Amino acid sequence: MGERREIAMGRLRYNVAISLDGFIARPDGSYDWIVEDATIDFEALYAEFDALVMGRKTYDVVRAQGLSEPFAGVHAVVVSRSHQPGVEGNTTYINEAVAEHVQKLKEDTEKDVWLFGGGELFRHLLDAGLVDTVEVAIMPVLLGQGIPMLAPGASPASLKFTSSVQLQSGIVILTYDTDARAA
Repeated sequence: MGERREIAMGRLRYNVAISLDGFIARPDGSYDWIVEDATIDFEALYAEFDALVMGRKTYDVVRAQGLSEPFAGVHAVVVSRSHQPGVEGNTTYINEAVAEHVQKLKEDTEKDVWLFGGGELFRHLLDAGLVDTVEVAIMPVLLGQGIPMLAPGASPASLKFTSSVQLQSGIVILTYDTDARAA
């Protein structure tokens, strides 16, 4: 028998900012409430990812910020029921077989895949067993209403705490492995 080689595969990381009361955006999708912290090295964070996955609403909010090609140099996958499937620049639009597409993306990447916003997409991919880590940057803000971090669903998920960081700005970053990662 030959030697078994372990094949490297990127992790799907739900890395998201949330309010202390559990919202990832205001009801209109805006995120102007996110606390800025100069100690966060966004360039280093972006360098950890080869690709990102987001819902169309999140993508629209990002594009509304004036970026025609958000996340230049990173392959973006946008899940959308309203946009035709296909490729435009560095963005691939999909509207079916989402879990299968994300699984293939994880297999084909050397770095990680960033699940970038979208509580409904997070729920779908968590239920499919594809989310490896949940990384939440809790903002010292209470919104009272908005888009929840996780859309309602029937499937509970156990998380294993892996780390925490407290920043001077009051942001607390918590990282957990999911059932998929622990297995």
